[in-house]
Amino acid sequence: MDFHFTLFGDQESTLLALMVFLATAILTFAMMAMVRVHGAMRRRAAGINDKLSAEVASFQQSQKAGFKAAQRVIDYAQKHYGASDSKDMKVLRKRLVLAGVYDPRGVVVFFLARAVLAVGLAIVAMVFAPGQGSSLYWMIVGAGGMIGYVAPSIYLDRRIAARRDEHRAGFPDFMDLLVVCADAGLSMEAALDRVGRELADSYPSLCANIHMANLEIRAGRTMTEALEHLADRLGLEEARSFSTLIQQSEELGSSITEALRVYSDDMRHKRLSRAEEKAYSLPAKLSLPMMVCIFPVLFVVILLPVAVRLATGGFQ
Repeated sequence: MDFHFTLFGDQESTLLALMVFLATAILTFAMMAMVRVHGAMRRRAAGINDKLSAEVASFQQSQKAGFKAAQRVIDYAQKHYGASDSKDMKVLRKRLVLAGVYDPRGVVVFFLARAVLAVGLAIVAMVFAPGQGSSLYWMIVGAGGMIGYVAPSIYLDRRIAARRDEHRAGFPDFMDLLVVCADAGLSMEAALDRVGRELADSYPSLCANIHMANLEIRAGRTMTEALEHLADRLGLEEARSFSTLIQQSEELGSSITEALRVYSDDMRHKRLSRAEEKAYSLPAKLSLPMMVCIFPVLFVVILLPVAVRLATGGFQ
């Protein structure tokens, strides 16, 4: 009995030791397999990363080469065409300033965009237009080139109109804040700086132009010159009148605060007048959509039963 118990106990110890050995071996082999798989993945990822790095480096080199070629083309065009002081060039530069393009190479970029779009749209029309060789085909090609030629000018006009609307909407608020700053005892330079920071979220374009006026004043220009340049960039008659107001107040020695208050009231009345004008013109603008979209439907609804009865003989 004691011998059997000893043997059975030894078997349990042996079985327990064997199970611990097997568990340790399985865990060890699993860890070794994980390490091997992780190493293979790292080597594979390193190879992929090296390949991607080489592709990215080649793409960046080609992109830099393209940028350098475009820069050389722009510099060449700027040297031969951008330095012109003709009347048309002055008008174009003024339009670019009103659109918010202050880069001196903007004229060259405008002409290059016009040429590229004209040629590109003409080529697209030549490829996709039906009836090659016919008069309609060449009309479509010419229309494509004409659209590409006038597209930059149309975009510039739309951008000027959008910025002018923003400036006109924000100028009364600009005047109100100037009056508040003047009542608080700030100088005109400090008031412009403060108002420019306050209007940054609501009217970013107007704020940028006010900031440029502040930089001009810090660079040594007079207040009158800086405000005149501000009016030229904004393209508003209200801004030109404001510049004239400040100039006359300085020359005559009158109170700038009172002049700003009167002019601010005038700006608020003008904004209210523009809103009323738009409200009064709304019925006239709605007349054409009503005639085109609503009245035909009403006529159909009213006359259709009569037409159906006449067609079916319901009135007999």
